Amino acid sequence: MSFPIVRHRRLRQNAGIRSMVRETVLHTEDLVQPIFVTYGSGVKSEISSMPGVYHFSLDTLKEEVDEIVSLGIPAVLLFGIPETKDSVGTSGFADDGIVQEATRLIKSWHPDLLVIADTCLCEFTDHGHCGMVHTFERDGHTCGDVLNDESLELLVRTAVSQAKAGADIIAPSNMMDGFVQAIRSGLDKAGFYNVPIMSYSVKYASAFYGPFREAADSAPQFGDRKTYQMDPANVREALREAETDVLEGADMLMVKPAMAYLDVVRLLRDQFDLPIVAYNVSGEYSMIKAAAQQGWISEQAIVMELLTGMKRAGADIIITYFSKDAAGWMRSK
Repeated sequence: MSFPIVRHRRLRQNAGIRSMVRETVLHTEDLVQPIFVTYGSGVKSEISSMPGVYHFSLDTLKEEVDEIVSLGIPAVLLFGIPETKDSVGTSGFADDGIVQEATRLIKSWHPDLLVIADTCLCEFTDHGHCGMVHTFERDGHTCGDVLNDESLELLVRTAVSQAKAGADIIAPSNMMDGFVQAIRSGLDKAGFYNVPIMSYSVKYASAFYGPFREAADSAPQFGDRKTYQMDPANVREALREAETDVLEGADMLMVKPAMAYLDVVRLLRDQFDLPIVAYNVSGEYSMIKAAAQQGWISEQAIVMELLTGMKRAGADIIITYFSKDAAGWMRSK
């Protein structure tokens, strides 16, 4: 009888040995919990396409934030749904905007909880695009061009107003050319040179965003975002996008979505000595929730395997709607 030269199974024979030699370990400190804040009072409304995720008005927000802190999650990512919208997203950079007010409250309740402010205009514009647009009629249909350079000034104003409100990190998600440089310059001029930028460096024009657009009421009213978000088929372009953001002063680089783009996460991890962020987006969340509700999968096992895979691919930080669940599961081990 011949025997294997090496017996790999020796290091898999029991839980203690497997734990001892485990290469990748997910920690609660790796996670960021997104929160959707909205106008009104007494609002805690479940988002129909995202079971377990809610819209919160400012007066119902504290219970959610207290729970996040109690679980040891170190950061939240804020998205705002305003009461009014206009063509330039004025409520996005207003001092009394919904994100700004939520930031002040959160920092007053829990000063050590990191507040990451999503810096974009799509939730605040009546056309749903991430910048200013020039609209026109063509064959009886409303069309538009997203104006890159004109949008930068509005994004800078938004970032500065969020920093003034107490945001610890600015996370611009608009994918306009030059947005990192513009925002870095604007923050520095306003005295916020210590506020880092978590850039949505590689953001694909993805079908996985569907539930988020319901949650943030941000679906484009015409056209799509393919002229500024990336083609899902491209990876060399992702490297160019990330290199540009590094040169312009980004402090962290994000890949969004995560599941179908782990090769891109690994590419950025290998190429850049900056923290890499993976955004486990709404469609990814909702698919798992739907399958779990049908009893087809073990939600806990799938989620923990998925998040560990993102970290193994090179993510230092994972933004996920599963943060509270994952933190609770890790605590109960």
